[in-house]
Amino acid sequence: MQKTQRIHSLDSLRAIMMMLGLVLHSALTYNVTVHGNVWILKDPETTHIATDFLVLMIHSFRMQIFFLIAGFFGAMLFYERKPLRMIKNRISRIVFPFIVFLCILAPILSFSFEYASSVLNNTPNPLQKAIAPFSELSFYIPKSTSHLWFLYYLIYCTAFTVILALLLKKTPQFTSKIKKFFRWIFQRPLARILCFSGITFVMLSVLQTPMIASSTSLIPDTNTFVYYILFYVVGWILYTSKEYLDTIKKFDWLSTILAIILVLAQGIIIQFSDLDLKPNSNSPLLITFSSLIVWLFIFGITGLFIRYGSKYSKRMRYISDASYWVYLIHLPLTALFPLVVWKLPIGAIPKFLLVILLTTIVCFVSYHYCVRNTFIGKFLNGRKYPRNN
Repeated sequence: MQKTQRIHSLDSLRAIMMMLGLVLHSALTYNVTVHGNVWILKDPETTHIATDFLVLMIHSFRMQIFFLIAGFFGAMLFYERKPLRMIKNRISRIVFPFIVFLCILAPILSFSFEYASSVLNNTPNPLQKAIAPFSELSFYIPKSTSHLWFLYYLIYCTAFTVILALLLKKTPQFTSKIKKFFRWIFQRPLARILCFSGITFVMLSVLQTPMIASSTSLIPDTNTFVYYILFYVVGWILYTSKEYLDTIKKFDWLSTILAIILVLAQGIIIQFSDLDLKPNSNSPLLITFSSLIVWLFIFGITGLFIRYGSKYSKRMRYISDASYWVYLIHLPLTALFPLVVWKLPIGAIPKFLLVILLTTIVCFVSYHYCVRNTFIGKFLNGRKYPRNN
């Protein structure tokens, strides 16, 4: 098979989805909604409902798009570099970084969130409380996957899809019919939205939830796997129809705008409706909203990136290379930087923006000077750049 040239639009899209993790996690501290064990930090001085809507919107498409793009590039490796090389690549780029950074970040995250929570809640001796567990061996053992859950499930999705693809190689006629059907779907904007939204609606109805709360448990969660394998497989199939990528540009702006309107409507219903419509309720209305929103966003945002990001950009290539490191290390920073700004006499939105700015600066500066041209960069991205590049 002829090798596909680098697809800059999808490369950039994957990176931006990673970077949106900084925005989402920075916003959570200023949410009106209490997230319990999902996010224990809350600024006692200021919150703003706009951050709730922002979190709801980002959560409705970010990781779904990421898994779809991961499936696309996974299929590219599988078919163009052959299965064994693809497996070796995924082990070095996903499995090893997951294990290494999970072990490194576990004590850092525990300290960061314990200290930040204690300070924000005016707990006496917050530093002493946060460092007390350092003397215990169990403190250094990861208790969850934390924000690396996506790598954990990416491993499972990759393994499942590789096995499925190898099995389907033995049934060429059936495989050909599947490809033909999805090629027809991908070329028709309304058909692809209705088809994939319908599949998602059935899945969420069976799982009895309109929104999948991604599991950070080290014990694999069925709901999380079943939900995200759908997007990974669709991305894999999309690669087999890559000649029709440009058709995704059709109605990209309209799809994105409709998705934003539906997210706002969904948020208003969740926040202000007198009906018992909570994010975790088994509501057909909310399931319908979620099913439509995710695919409108997927095809809308992907289309916009193909439309405007298909040419090589030195800046976007740099961001793409940095995004892995930035996402891996950002979470403790989004826990600690709210402590820097929480006493400032400003509102929740300026604080939220300051946390994003400070986190972004630290992440990119550390990438440029400590990662890009070092063994860490090669470990994460498969190469290290010469200095001053």
